[in-house]
Amino acid sequence: MVTVPRVVVAAPASGAGKTTVATGIMAALAARGLRVSPHKVGPDYIDPGYHALATGRPGRNLDAFLTGEGLVGPLFAHGARGADVAVVEGVMGLFDGRGATGEASTAHVARLLRAPVLLVVDASSQSSSVAALVHGFATYDPSVEVAAVVLNRVGSPRHEEILREALATLGMPVAGALPRDAGVHVPSRHLGLVPAAEREAEALRAVAALGALVERHCDLDMIVRIASAAPPLAVTPWSAAEALRQDAGAGRRPVVAVAAGAAFTFSYAETTELLTAAGAEVAVVDPLADERLPEGVRGLVIGGGFPEMHTADLSANVPLRAEVARLAARGLPVWAECAGLLYLARSLDGTPMCGVLPIEARMTGRLTLGYRDAVRADGSAVRAHEFHRTVCSPAAGEPAAYTLDGGRREGFVRGGVHASYLHVHWAGAPRLARDLVAAAA
Repeated sequence: MVTVPRVVVAAPASGAGKTTVATGIMAALAARGLRVSPHKVGPDYIDPGYHALATGRPGRNLDAFLTGEGLVGPLFAHGARGADVAVVEGVMGLFDGRGATGEASTAHVARLLRAPVLLVVDASSQSSSVAALVHGFATYDPSVEVAAVVLNRVGSPRHEEILREALATLGMPVAGALPRDAGVHVPSRHLGLVPAAEREAEALRAVAALGALVERHCDLDMIVRIASAAPPLAVTPWSAAEALRQDAGAGRRPVVAVAAGAAFTFSYAETTELLTAAGAEVAVVDPLADERLPEGVRGLVIGGGFPEMHTADLSANVPLRAEVARLAARGLPVWAECAGLLYLARSLDGTPMCGVLPIEARMTGRLTLGYRDAVRADGSAVRAHEFHRTVCSPAAGEPAAYTLDGGRREGFVRGGVHASYLHVHWAGAPRLARDLVAAAA
């Protein structure tokens, strides 16, 4: 039974300020000395980086599609061990899920967690109409409790007064009102916010400023009371070892390197936990800074990120590119997702990469985005997410990593290399860690 106080931060639509409010609440509560467990609904990798800065704990994703709804509660409980309160940032609009369904929506996760919702409303272009908007969201699904509203981008004290009066007619509590043009800004680029790992000093200052903003303009005591009203959750915390049914202490422990640093920031915390539980000794390598792979390395995992922002520096690290190519040539396991796929290509926008795969990659103006049902070359089913603005031009006849719905072939398999645009949450497919470590050993 899990009794951690918890609250979900949601909004009527994207762009209302969920990340501002959620990260600010996390930072403000942590500044009060509380142990805050940060979570993010959906497959987003960037927001959890800011959550981690705000709380000092790994930001963890809760995705009812990628892992299946049965793991949402256990993964939450795993991440929230020892916490005083948990804050879950939603995705898109409260009821927006996969396609036209509510699957994997913020509301779906809130129901699974039995968690109350703080609704963040962009008030910049409305006054009394806020009551109609909030009434609709609060009554649309009785199984989702909208416990209070946080008003964002409020124009003036008089504007705030009008908004509060309108919401009072509903009996809806207002947990805060953040002013417009508060001077707190997190820069964005083509796939969302700039990752915290690319701007650590500035990101720390931004997170601290968000915490101070929320402390000044939100009722934190009310938010804690709302979180504390969440009922007990009858789940058992997830365990990597139990997911694998394997003793990590048994047998040989091969070294598996995991790419990190500013160019490769997209990773789920459970990936390294599963690799460790499967028997690996996990070592970190930064392809921007390290000229050698870790000593004795027997496998490599290269996740997503923004290699297109660091192409020249990645290419300039010729010694590491050569080592990656030699590792792959030996037939040792290499798992690459999206940015990892680009790094293994011959080139990215004409700049040399590792040359492991006979493909040329380039940036485009087209966004490819969505959940995917995929079947691996070995016949096993995987649920994944795709999110990129690049394309790859492969040599004819290369074996594909996946077959997607509709028959589209995606990714590449060559020797021990499995490279694809698809991001997989390994908690939903723990065999991937087991198989990779077995191949490394």
